[in-house]
Amino acid sequence: MRPHMNGLPQYVLITPARNEAKFIELAIQSVVAQTVRPMRWVVVSDGSTDGTDEIIQNYTAENPWIELVRMPERRERSFAGKVQAFNAGYDRVRDLRYQAIVSLDADISFENDYFEFLLQKLAENPALGLVGTPFKESTNPAYDYRFVNIEHVSGACQVFRRECFEAIGGYVPVNGGGIDYIAVLTARMKGWKTRTFTDKVSLHHREMGTAERGVLAARFKIGVKDYNFGNHPLWEVCRTLYQMSQPPFAIGGLALASGYVWSSVRGADRPVSKELVEFSRQEQMERLKRFVVRKRSAPRR
Repeated sequence: MRPHMNGLPQYVLITPARNEAKFIELAIQSVVAQTVRPMRWVVVSDGSTDGTDEIIQNYTAENPWIELVRMPERRERSFAGKVQAFNAGYDRVRDLRYQAIVSLDADISFENDYFEFLLQKLAENPALGLVGTPFKESTNPAYDYRFVNIEHVSGACQVFRRECFEAIGGYVPVNGGGIDYIAVLTARMKGWKTRTFTDKVSLHHREMGTAERGVLAARFKIGVKDYNFGNHPLWEVCRTLYQMSQPPFAIGGLALASGYVWSSVRGADRPVSKELVEFSRQEQMERLKRFVVRKRSAPRR
């Protein structure tokens, strides 16, 4: 990785944005204020009709490193469409001489040294292929990393080493979502380390899964994705029990489990390879073993 003049890798940002007028200015202000700015930030307006494009254009004149790319209007949100939008941005930067590439959601904000912090982590450890931080929603606390894998990197902001991103072949266009999860898992399967650093946090201004559906329907969809990506049944039981301890409590856990069971009964096709499923299940069982060992060895009060 060839360092930038300040010792950090040069990086590019790509942001697919679909009708994000309510939040995108917060993201823009966060990026413009960074202590280490990107070489290029390509914001891909994915058929926006709510004024998103105009907000972006308000900043491009004074910040020529920000580029707006317009895509045709689509009738519905689609995770596969999000990948297509990302790839449209990727086409605009692939010939630049950067060392890190960032997928950034349009509805988050963060401190002005956020990218300096994450780029420093890449610079310090050549084995790291993908890094990020937790995010916090206004109505919920940040993830409790006693239960959430510290090696998972949220799709809200994923900072890839360029070699890692190219090794995994970029994002896989899956209609049902989970493109960030597939990217993280594939990176580890190919030998890269991935890591969430909890020293910092981003603010996520739209509650996950509620763009076009209610919370319970979102939990059901998560259960469907858990099956699609091959989650081990025992892992899913533990995940359901944990969800029951978080809002909306029991009903949310049941919605999650229902999505998994429903997909299992109908024998839904999985959008990932058997190799990736096996790798994921092996990781899950190892994590459960470590969790049980920690609980047994913890001193009793």
